[in-house]
Order: sequence, then C-alpha cells, then structure tokens
Amino acid sequence: MSVLILTASFGEGHNAAARNLREALVAADPALEVGVHDVFAEAYGPLNEAVRRAYLGAINRVPSLWAWCFEVLDKTPAVPAHIGIYRRAGRRIKDLLSRYRPRVVVSTYPGCNHLLDHVLRDRLHRDFLTATVITDSITIHTSWHTAVSDLYAVPNPDTADVLLARGIPREKITVTGFPVPRAFAGLRAEKPGIPAPGGAWKVLYMVNSAEHTATRIASSLLALDGVELTVTVGRNDRLGKSLAALPGAPTVHGWTPEMPRLMARSHFLVGKAGGATVQECLAAGTPIVISQVVPGQEEGNARLVVNHAAGAIAKSPADIPAILREATSQGGALYRRWAENAMALGTPDGATRLAGHLLDRLR
Repeated sequence: MSVLILTASFGEGHNAAARNLREALVAADPALEVGVHDVFAEAYGPLNEAVRRAYLGAINRVPSLWAWCFEVLDKTPAVPAHIGIYRRAGRRIKDLLSRYRPRVVVSTYPGCNHLLDHVLRDRLHRDFLTATVITDSITIHTSWHTAVSDLYAVPNPDTADVLLARGIPREKITVTGFPVPRAFAGLRAEKPGIPAPGGAWKVLYMVNSAEHTATRIASSLLALDGVELTVTVGRNDRLGKSLAALPGAPTVHGWTPEMPRLMARSHFLVGKAGGATVQECLAAGTPIVISQVVPGQEEGNARLVVNHAAGAIAKSPADIPAILREATSQGGALYRRWAENAMALGTPDGATRLAGHLLDRLR
C-alpha cells in the first residue's frame, strides 16, 4: 500500500503535520510507502518561494491587507473557481498519482484538495480515500471543506463543532488531535516544577517570521527578575548572533531537532498563534503567551488557548512581561491552572491516532 500526502509551505503547520503523519504511518506499518510532496514548490520552484515570501511579508507588515484577502477568499468561490490556473502543479499531482497509485491521498493544505478536484474532474469515482487534515482551530477557512473529502481530521472538539455547524456530516469528522511529533508523547514527565524561592522560571521565546519585533521582546524578557530565557531563531543565524549579544545573554538556538524537549522543559512559551506552535505547546503541557496573531486562520488558535485558559494573548510586545509577572505571582497559581488546562487539551499522540485511524479505514 502507499499513501500520498500533499502539503504546501504557506505556514509551517501544513508541512509539520505532513512530516509528523508520515513518521507515524511508517512507524505503524514499516512496509507502507508514504510520500510527502509540496506540489506548488515542486512545480514552480523560485516563483513559489517568491510568493511565499510575499505572503510572510503581508502577514507581518500589513496584516490588515492579509485579513481582507482571507475574508474575500473565505466568502467567495475564488479558490475552486481559479485553481485551474496552476496547470503545472496539476500535472505534478497527476504524475504523483501515477507514481504512487495511493490507497489514501491526504491533504494538509486546502488548496491541494481543490487542485485534486480539478485534476480529477472527469472521474466520477476515486479509487483512493481522500482525507483532509485541518491544521488550525475554530476559524476554519471554507476552502478546507468545499472540496471533495471522505474524512476530516480535526485537532479538537471545538473545531469539529464548527464543521458540524457548516453541514459536514458527523461520520466524516474525526477528532484525532493535531499530528505533533511523536516525541511529545514521552516528554510530559520532564515538565519543570514551580521554581523554589530564588529559582528561575524557564521561558522559551520562539522567534517567527516577525523578526522585526524579536530584539524588543527578548530585551523585555531579559529585564524580568527570576526568568531564564531561551530563544530559538530557526535558520536565521544573523538574528541569532544579534540576540546572543544582548545584555543578559539569553541561550540562543538555531534550527534544532530538540524543539519538543525545549518546549516540555519550559514553564512558558512566547510565540505566534500558528497551528503547529499552539498544538505543540498543548502537547507539551506548556502555557503559551501569544505574541502575534495572523488575522483569519490564527484567530481561532488564539481563541482556543484563551477559551480553555491555557495561556494568554499579548496585545503588544510591551504586554508580555506583565502577563508573565501575573502568571508567576502568588506562587505561580495562574501558571498552575494554565499548565493543567494545556495538559488536558493537548494531544501528544495525535499523529499516532491519526495514522491508526487512516490504516483502520484501509483495512
């Protein structure tokens, strides 16, 4: 058997879900062939990268423009009506279907499902199961569920309720949890306790694409008493060197495979409300202080955290220190509540559960 997973690099959550699902599927059935493909990147190369960078620029520099684009695409049939312009990506999907002859085609990015519909528009019946892994919570773009799909895997009951309210049949919806790295399943035992008097609260600041605020946020966190700061900058070596030189010298990591352990060993994470970031924090049982919310798709992720009291939203970088001071006051009473709720809401075995559900459907 083979499984084809389609993804796209417009938001790291899509790729993370695809990678983690592949790992869980292969772990469950080593004989299974699983291919993960970003068909837009493979079809358009440098042009796709330029568009991706433009998207990142829009969400970080002119979020109101992106909010308008999100709403227009959400309330009109623009995505299915114009997906056919991506002819090269369509040909790439045809090649992949021919190569893998999959029993299941999984999409972790909504545009992939619509492109698949366009490619297969003359076929009345598919000889494979079509599954959609929704990577955000609550504020779900209509493009996620307006293409053909036999199954919708969602990260939490809140999101399942949204799909039900929009008319998606209950039998097509399964709450598996977000497919976070399987490593999270064994890391909750490494959670640090409340610091002893004179000890330090461990704060992990995950810098995202909004690097223009990174120095200000890191400096404000370093100014807090009783805080041990760790910063991750991905592959941005220039920013990493700049932050490492700040007074107070935070621990700075570039790209590292140890992110799950860094999350689990922290009391708090400061970062944006991305689908993967929020779900990984919950899987680790680590409260999140949200430093940025991309309008549209990330609003629901932030709402999930606040509705379940698993963290807080900072309206501006200046609010972050005050939120942490409140959460750590009175012996960390608020922190304890946030951490307990994050533990209850998180699904560290989400990838394994999703892989098992797909394999059960095949058998």
